[in-house]
Amino acid sequence: MSFKVPRGTQDILPSESWKWQQVESILREVCEIYRYKEIRTPIFEQTELFQRTVGDTTDIVTKEMYTFMDRGNRSMTLRPEGTAPVVRSFVENKMFGYPDQPVKLYYQGPMFRYERQQAGRYRQFVQFGVEAIGSADPAIDAEVISLAMEVYKRAGLKDIKLVLNSLGDAESRNAHREALVAHFTPSIGELCKDCQSRLEKNPLRILDCKVDREHPLMATAPSLTDYLNEESKVYFDQVKNYLAAIDIVYELDPNLVRGLDYYNHTAFEIMSTSDGFGAITTLCGGGRYNGLAEEIGGPSAPGIGYAMSIERLLLALEAEGKSFKQGPELDVYIVTLDEAAHRKGFNVLNELRSAGVRADMDYMDRKMKAQMKSADRFNAKIVIIIGEDEVNEQVVQLKNMTEGTQEKVEDANLIAKIKEQME
Repeated sequence: MSFKVPRGTQDILPSESWKWQQVESILREVCEIYRYKEIRTPIFEQTELFQRTVGDTTDIVTKEMYTFMDRGNRSMTLRPEGTAPVVRSFVENKMFGYPDQPVKLYYQGPMFRYERQQAGRYRQFVQFGVEAIGSADPAIDAEVISLAMEVYKRAGLKDIKLVLNSLGDAESRNAHREALVAHFTPSIGELCKDCQSRLEKNPLRILDCKVDREHPLMATAPSLTDYLNEESKVYFDQVKNYLAAIDIVYELDPNLVRGLDYYNHTAFEIMSTSDGFGAITTLCGGGRYNGLAEEIGGPSAPGIGYAMSIERLLLALEAEGKSFKQGPELDVYIVTLDEAAHRKGFNVLNELRSAGVRADMDYMDRKMKAQMKSADRFNAKIVIIIGEDEVNEQVVQLKNMTEGTQEKVEDANLIAKIKEQME
């Protein structure tokens, strides 16, 4: 019987994984600059956590979650997104009591959603996200957005745009909700079953429908921005002013609602504008979620965050023709010509690695020519050649592949000589 990778997942092979490592290095570097610390949460959580926070009318909860009963007859779900687990940890571990607020966190890891596979969209995907929890200052909204933009800048993306909206506070959303119900009710039968069920529960979700997005009712639906109260308007204006102060350009989109129920006030997406990227242009999305900590039993702790797909970042780089440079895989490759040389080479290999030198050797008993070809493929800077004479004389032949020189080096001086040539 043959086995294949599950549908909607992928193997990231060594020929590609180094690109992921480059991206991950950029992410860690930017987070360190902004003073965001890593948090790692379990891959599965109680199902109710996502039902209560993400929203029981969202596509994620109703259609896409991987949910199972454990042996204790408890409903568990593979995490479909990262914010709810982070806020759960924030509450459970009483981070609200930390002397330094807001608490600035970042996470990275696999998420799981049962979606139709498309370019850059998988059922298991890797998500990076940041969360700043504990402050209602509009400046922290601008900081979080700035961090996202800095990641894309350092990765080399240029064809991107920031789209911004305000979802307002609870009072604003309630007023907008009533307007949406009045707008959609007379013709709700023309919309899909999901939209019909959302009319009373959460009509804002209708605007996020993938099936009826082109329906005329969507274009004429009441805009949330028309229902923002004065406090929400002032807050949004402050966010925009902070962004302008650090020269971050944005577009306003009153139809941007995001797909999760916990969002309020600031909502944003960063999109690719590259012609070769594809139909789904969103690279990153996030927003403010005041009230989420209280929803899961914690104290008031307003927060804001975002999440980005690593897969989609790599696709965007490819669409713009950007590429990371892969450095040499090896510093030293050891070529051995007989059994005694192989034994000596193995000892030299261990000494090199203990000294912090990236080194490898042949384990397939191949001829010298084939071993030299391996050294070329690995782009090794130095090749050590060991034969019968080198074993007897306690030396090695050291070949500098960059300069094309070769010299005999005594075993006792080998490490120092290699480090000298690597400088």
